[in-house]
Amino acid sequence: MQGQKDPAAPITVTDATFNQAVQQHPLMVIDCWASWCSPCRIIAPVIDEIAKDYAGKVVFGKLNVDENPQISEQFGIFSIPTLLIIKNGNEVDRIVGAVPKQLIESKLQKHL
Repeated sequence: MQGQKDPAAPITVTDATFNQAVQQHPLMVIDCWASWCSPCRIIAPVIDEIAKDYAGKVVFGKLNVDENPQISEQFGIFSIPTLLIIKNGNEVDRIVGAVPKQLIESKLQKHL
């Protein structure tokens, strides 16, 4: 992560990079998704927009559950999309399903 500046677009997170990412960024939202998931594709542009709006405050990550079964299992991801809100390395909230932007933002506000 060049210059430690929080990115304005979601970063790719994998089983191998998850722990480093959540330790490096005090507040992260991890979008657990899969390429075949229609609701995941619906929410993707919303995630991109919120990532841009909250750049410098929250880092967004995308975790493909098909390619990264360890983290999916560790967090008990059974439905996608699931957004994990991770603060200081610990899950503090989660959002399941393709939900409106306002709902995601209201949950995020509690942790800023």
